[in-house]
Amino acid sequence: MLLSRSMIADNAAPSQQSWPLMSSPQPESSTSSGSDVQGALLRQLCAKYAEPHLGRAVWQLLNTLPMFALVWGLIAYGVIHDWAWYWIALLMAPAAGLYVRIFIFQHDCGHASFFKNQTANNILGAILGVITMFPYGYWKKTHAIHHGTSGNLDRRELGDVDTMTVSEYLAASWKKRLAYRLYRSWPVLLGLGPVYQFVIKHRLPFDMPLSWKKEWSSVLWTNAMIVVFGGLLAYFLGWKTVMLVHIPIVVLAGALGVWLFYVQHQFEHAYWTRGEKWDAARAAVEGSSFYDLPRVIHWFTGNIGYHHIHHLAARVPNYNLHACFKSSPLLQKAPRITFWASLRCINYKLWDEELGRMVGFPSRRARG
Repeated sequence: MLLSRSMIADNAAPSQQSWPLMSSPQPESSTSSGSDVQGALLRQLCAKYAEPHLGRAVWQLLNTLPMFALVWGLIAYGVIHDWAWYWIALLMAPAAGLYVRIFIFQHDCGHASFFKNQTANNILGAILGVITMFPYGYWKKTHAIHHGTSGNLDRRELGDVDTMTVSEYLAASWKKRLAYRLYRSWPVLLGLGPVYQFVIKHRLPFDMPLSWKKEWSSVLWTNAMIVVFGGLLAYFLGWKTVMLVHIPIVVLAGALGVWLFYVQHQFEHAYWTRGEKWDAARAAVEGSSFYDLPRVIHWFTGNIGYHHIHHLAARVPNYNLHACFKSSPLLQKAPRITFWASLRCINYKLWDEELGRMVGFPSRRARG
């Protein structure tokens, strides 16, 4: 099969306007310094919101953890007493949303932004990691790598959705192209992907160096606590009930989490460049979208839709992201994606370095 760039470009959606503050034309010699100045300005605008507040953090825990326990308990009650499936399904949606919200609290702890005290962040993060089944120390490490390499084509490491360039795809063997197509398919990303993350990858992270002793300790401790508390629940409710309740919640929440992460970095005019040209500020504000969702969805997802601000200033707690976004028109000039527009992101599979945008897979019109 002979594949060309023109065939790939045929599958690309119409261009979107890139983010004006960072993308405005500049002389080549001033690009780096200009971006540094703009990045510093944007971070300064965020600085006063990068202050954890004990009362707001505690209130988030109080309005989320008991509610999750209550909904989880109602679902278990319904399973035990043979409620109609649609009543149980109706409760699964808020349970999954609360699960995602709890994960965002853990996420903030990893950025030292939920509480002022780092010890408190680490303790809470480790506890929440048992609930989310994501070992806090291991996830914290890989997520820090994501923040430090996002959008860098020469450092596609841990914590990202695997992304090939057009040139890499065209040069790959048919086996590698097939594997990549399967990986980027939605049944895998939203179905098998979350199951793999929860059941295998974060139970036994075989890609983690043995020298990461703290991270391995986090994995082993989390696994042990999952066995302990899962065993207690099973003792009182039965393994069948625990599995019928928790597995659907985890899979649904995992699919939602993968979708959010995908949309926040895999939109058409995202930011990808080679290492020597990579710029942290541009990667933050051009390579992370503002996912414009209804306020109730922002609540369940811990405001992670304001993702450009999070990447620009990771120390801003989730409960301050909305206020930070509203504080300046400059912080509102992000790549904005609505829910309906985000569905187009399904078609983006490869980064075209010549076009400077995400495109779809090539057509199969040419054969050889």
